[in-house]
Parts: sequence; C-alpha cells; structure tokens
Amino acid sequence: MRKTLYTLLLCIAPVATALAGGLLHNTNQHIAFVRMMARGATSDIDAVYSNPAGSAFLDHQGWTLSLNNQSAFQRRDVEAEFPLFPEGKRQYDGKASAPILPSAIVAYQRNKWTFSGMFAMIGGGGKCSYDQGLPMFDAAVMAGIYSRTSALVNSNPAAAAVLGGPVMPNQYDLNTAMRGRQYIYGLQFGAAYRFNSHISAFAGVRFNYFDGNYRGHVNATAGEALAEKLAILGQGNTLANIELDCDQTGWGITPVIGFNYKVKGLTLAAKYEFKTNLNIENDTKTLNVAPTEFRSALSEFEHGVNTPSDLPAVLSLAAGYEILPNRLRATFEFHHYDDKNAEMASDKQRALTRGTLEYLLGVEWDINKTFTVSAGGQITDYGLSDAYQRHTSFACDSYSIGFGGAVNLTKKLRMNLGYFRTIYSNYTKVTPAGTPGYCNTGLAGTDVFKRKNKVFGIGFDYKF
Repeated sequence: MRKTLYTLLLCIAPVATALAGGLLHNTNQHIAFVRMMARGATSDIDAVYSNPAGSAFLDHQGWTLSLNNQSAFQRRDVEAEFPLFPEGKRQYDGKASAPILPSAIVAYQRNKWTFSGMFAMIGGGGKCSYDQGLPMFDAAVMAGIYSRTSALVNSNPAAAAVLGGPVMPNQYDLNTAMRGRQYIYGLQFGAAYRFNSHISAFAGVRFNYFDGNYRGHVNATAGEALAEKLAILGQGNTLANIELDCDQTGWGITPVIGFNYKVKGLTLAAKYEFKTNLNIENDTKTLNVAPTEFRSALSEFEHGVNTPSDLPAVLSLAAGYEILPNRLRATFEFHHYDDKNAEMASDKQRALTRGTLEYLLGVEWDINKTFTVSAGGQITDYGLSDAYQRHTSFACDSYSIGFGGAVNLTKKLRMNLGYFRTIYSNYTKVTPAGTPGYCNTGLAGTDVFKRKNKVFGIGFDYKF
C-alpha cells in the first residue's frame, strides 16, 4: 500500500488545461487565431505572436494596440473499469473552465523597425475539478484497504473471526475529490526589422511565470456494520485519510527568433521558440496521510521541493498566399513541439514516442472595407503512449475547426469575433494484471480517456 499511496499522490501534480497547441502551450493568443487558426504568415497586429518577423510589415506607422479575451470550456472525462469497483465500470467527469483568458498586444512601428510587447496566458489557463475524484484515488485506496485487511486476517485469528475476511469496497464509504489550476503567464518583448520590401527578421524574449494549485482528498470511512466490527478490534472507523493542498510557482525565459519573406502575394515565414527551462517549487500547506507510516513516501510534495516542467522548443513554418489581392487569403502552417527533450515531472517525456506535430489551414476573405470572414482547421498529433497517459494529465489526438469575422468599426478600430471547437479521439489504455498493474494495485484495469473543448473570443485592435 505504501507504493500505491505514493503513486496516487504523485499523479496529482501535472493537472493542466491546454487550449490549442502542444501538450503545454496555448497558441490561441488573439481572436484572429480563434476564427482562422492558421496565422503564421500574417502581418496584422497578431503577428507579434504568430509571425513576429511579419510585424515589420504592419500597415500602420505608430502605435497599434490589441486587447482580447477568450472563454474556454472543456470536459476531461475518464471511463474506468476495475475489478474492485462494485459496479464494474465508473464514469469520472472532469470539468475545466477558463471564462477569462485575456491577452494584450502592442506594437510601435517607426520606419523599418517595429518594437512589440505582449502579455498572455502562454500555457495552462484554467481550473479543472473532479468532484467524484479519479480512478487512481478509488482503485488505489480500495486495493490498499483490501491488501492491508487481508494481511490482518491472515495473521490474526481473532481479527479473522470478527471481520470474516478482507474488507471489501461495499463495506465502507469512499469520498474523493480533486481540483487543480494552472496558469503560465507570458510577457514578451522584441523587435522586428524590415531589410527591404521582401525580407524581415525578429529577435525577442519572453518571461514565463508558472502559478498552480493542486488540492485533493481521499477519505474511506467504515459503514455501520464494519464500524461495529472495528470497534471490537479496538480500531477507529477511518480506513484511510489523505489530504493535499499544494501551491506551485516557477519561472523561465524563452528566446524567440523569426524570419519573414514576401514576394508577389506569397509570404513564407518561420518562428523558433527555444526550450524554456522551468522548475516549479512547492509551497505545501497541507500534506496529511493516514496511516502515518506512509508520510515518508511523499517527499515529492514536501514544502520547497522543485519539479521540472520545461516548455519545449517550438518550430513554426507557414506559407500564405493572396488568391485575390487584398481580398482573399489562404495560409498553410506546420508546428513541431520538441516534447521529447523537455524535462517533465518523473521524466514523463521519455514515455512519448516523439514530439507533437500540428497542421493548420486557414482562409480569410475581405467582403468589403468593413467586413471580413474567416475559417480554418487544425490537426494535432501527439506522440502518445500508454506510459504517458495518467488520470490527471492525459492527452488525445484531435482536430479543431474555427470560424468568425472582423468588423472595421472605424478607420482605427477593428472588432474580432471567433469560435472554435476541438473534436478529440478517445484513447483506450488497457493495463494487464501483474506488476505494477492498474494504479500499482497488481490488478487489471481499463481506462477510456475522453475530452471536449470549445472556445469563444472577442477582441479589439486600435491604431493610434
């Protein structure tokens, strides 16, 4: 049971709610992405993030400011099958929400130079709650109680006479819950230079700050009949009690470079974000485990402990083309996230088969000088494996569809509106009996991981 409880609590840490992008990044930093997806060849104000070298070709000398907000809602559900579950299968519903995901982008263009800054949620971006707990809670505690009481009745004839056998899940009440939040705030500064009418380049840096909290509890209390038997043996009616409340913070720096080339309606662009070394430190307010002998197994959650949580290097390549000059545009984009070389807690990155691959396509049409409509799609292909998937940090391959539009309210003010939805493929993980077995119980188990996601956004761009 010692190893079981350790595994149970170790899995609490990596809760995250990524919105669009790789395993740890959010790439939707402007509503233009929400409504078109592929923005890697743009030279509008959102180029500061999506195509920073392209910001050298902004169509406005002076200041441009963009303010955006997105509301994201996600489901992260697990359907679990385990032999100790009285009903056989259980459905665990995870609800993640981030009603306020703001971003601010500013740029100042002076002749061939464009200086820019951005504040946004680079990663994480929400709260996730499992009000009925998680399979790892239930399975681990059920197996632990069964193992401990089985050893008791086998070694103590008096206990065997009273209990009649190992304690089963239908003899006690199990109350579990898990909640977590994770935000990675990013503050980026940089400059783009236009060498001529065709070529520009960018260099910048982003400061990232991690803020998270993970709170969970498991309480197994004997039912009335079992409580009476335990009282005869001189034991209390609490079979297990686990409580965790841990804040985590950390920071890291990301160098960013970019290149942009334009000729006769064709734009070729590239952006590279270097790996961010990011360590998160525990500020543990509560760490209680009963029976107390298991406390020594929870060193990962002691106050002050550091855990690696790097942001991987990201390569973005894009090609955009004006099908109708100044009217109809299309962009194809590719992203590669080097997840295999970014350190994660417990070296989880080693379980990935490769880094994440993304393919994006978007189309934008200026109906007239006032109205613009756009739509796009994204395919995300992770290098997943069974060893990577955990109840609190699982991923599913997906495709996303976004659409929306923009309205030029005045010559200086534009409003952007967008909506995108992500459709995920279910991931089934079958764990055979043996060592370690399902949640380190030695028993067999099956998980079906499911996700749903939708995002609404509104933003305003203003030219001073």
